[in-house]
Amino acid sequence: MNILTLNCGSSSIKAEVINTIACKRLLSMKVERMQEKPILRFSGDDSQEQVEGDFAAVLRAALEKLKARLGEQELSGIGHRVVHGGSDFEEAALIDAAVEERIAQLSKLAPLHNPVNLEGIRIAQELFSEVPQVAVFDTAFHQTLPKRARTYAIPQELAEKHQIRRFGFHGTSHSYVCKKAAEHLQAELRELRIISCHLGNGCSLAAVEYGRSIETSMGMTPLEGLVMGTRSGDLDPGAILHLMQSEHMDAQSIDDLLNRESGLQGIAGLSDMRDIIARSTEGDDESRLALQVFTHRVRKYIGAYAAVMGGVDAIVFTGGIGENSAVVRHRVSQRLDFLGAIINEDKNHDVALSKGQAVVDFSMNHSRVKLLTIRTDEQLEIAQQTAKVVAEKNKVNQIPTIPIAVSARHMHITQETLEQLFGEGYQLTERNPLSQPGQFAANETVAVVGPKNQIDRVRILGPCRPKNQIEISRTDEFFLGIDAPVRESGKTENTPGCKVVGPAGEVMLTEGVICAWRHIHMTPEDAALFGVEDRDIVEVEVSQGDRALTFGNVLIRVSPKYKLEMHIDTDEGNAAELSRGGAAGALISTEGSAKLQKRRM
Repeated sequence: MNILTLNCGSSSIKAEVINTIACKRLLSMKVERMQEKPILRFSGDDSQEQVEGDFAAVLRAALEKLKARLGEQELSGIGHRVVHGGSDFEEAALIDAAVEERIAQLSKLAPLHNPVNLEGIRIAQELFSEVPQVAVFDTAFHQTLPKRARTYAIPQELAEKHQIRRFGFHGTSHSYVCKKAAEHLQAELRELRIISCHLGNGCSLAAVEYGRSIETSMGMTPLEGLVMGTRSGDLDPGAILHLMQSEHMDAQSIDDLLNRESGLQGIAGLSDMRDIIARSTEGDDESRLALQVFTHRVRKYIGAYAAVMGGVDAIVFTGGIGENSAVVRHRVSQRLDFLGAIINEDKNHDVALSKGQAVVDFSMNHSRVKLLTIRTDEQLEIAQQTAKVVAEKNKVNQIPTIPIAVSARHMHITQETLEQLFGEGYQLTERNPLSQPGQFAANETVAVVGPKNQIDRVRILGPCRPKNQIEISRTDEFFLGIDAPVRESGKTENTPGCKVVGPAGEVMLTEGVICAWRHIHMTPEDAALFGVEDRDIVEVEVSQGDRALTFGNVLIRVSPKYKLEMHIDTDEGNAAELSRGGAAGALISTEGSAKLQKRRM
């Protein structure tokens, strides 16, 4: 499938035609110096051409030349990088009038990016009218941020009115390098905790826990977080108020200051890290300070994100600086030994990413946390996401609905813990069978005691398991006073514990309290019917309750031992006003693909 990717920026235009099956570049085009005298170049051609006109004229001329070079080669789709998708888009979207309108509305949150992204969409539609157009959003990867991570502490009516929340950016890059890291480590992405460091002229970090972005350094706009080429990154809001009062600066002056005159440029008078490193070597104090501030901020965020995830398995460096600067990687990676990340200085110095080697491990062999440099490929990620949307564009499936079970708080228990609570040699007794084969609700209940309160009569589910696990809702979490993460069943590492009281004794658990990740049990036959695989992420539309809604971020679990059923907790069931029995939903999308047009039976 041949996909044209189009990345329109304020200072450049990048386009590539990629065969997504062979992962092969067929044609590349770049227009540079858009704000001066635009220069057009094509891959495999040493010549360059100056293009006259405004942005729209230059883009139209460049795409016309690209179309002529394509000749008889057909395009299956065009993927557009769109920086800001707000809270509306959790994945790539087939572009229609409604999508265009929403991108335009979000331009106020990304004034340097969304307008030119939209211009690219409209001109491509004119020149390639028969080709499906797809928007791939920088913000989509971070839609999994929990409320605690995306919420700013301002009056919430204002936050909601003006969409003031953390959205995050560089999503296509973070998504791509995390998948490459998992491949390199020969592990499932949903088994890993990764800190992804995209370091270039724009910089951001992301904490990716078991395949989901749960924290990121950029916020409502790309201005928050790390020190960047010309952006300040984190800054006390009081400093802005002080400058406005003392220097009589208006909003536009502040915008210019923080976005175009700050960061490395503000400290050293230079925005290119290569120049700063060269100057610092020569003894320039401002350049040395810029380098120190830049790397200090990155290391600080790494430590914070490791704490948020309760540990880390790999730290990934990508982007122009992350891929090419041994000095920056060295300075950032120093003093991370306490995390188990131990740098190999020789390997770091010798890193040389090439087309044949896209991933380099520069940690010591005994380093528990791997330090990786990975060449990012946002264009390929855009092409692959676009190809999935196009492949599903006209697909209509007749598939059954999925039964939904509302699961109350409960405990899974080991035999050892059972005996501590109920007496030596005690065995669970069955009260009633559950829908999953071989599972049952036991007659036995326990009291779960948290720092604030306790919940009595929490039912045990049988049979006994290798690990203790208590599944509670968000409401229970706040009542007990326990900070329980959203986790897949069985993933109890680095989760909080609590006291459990039974009739014959009590046990203090050191871990095991979770809010269960909403999930669907399927047999392999069910999975084939729905077109999904084990550990895919899907969306499920529920319209049978009094309040129809769509559950996103639903985990697929496949086993011959399972029976088709989706499990949600009581809070989620209440949100949709579902009854305890008879509810069902329709699967409407899979991870990374467009929303599927599915018809219920």
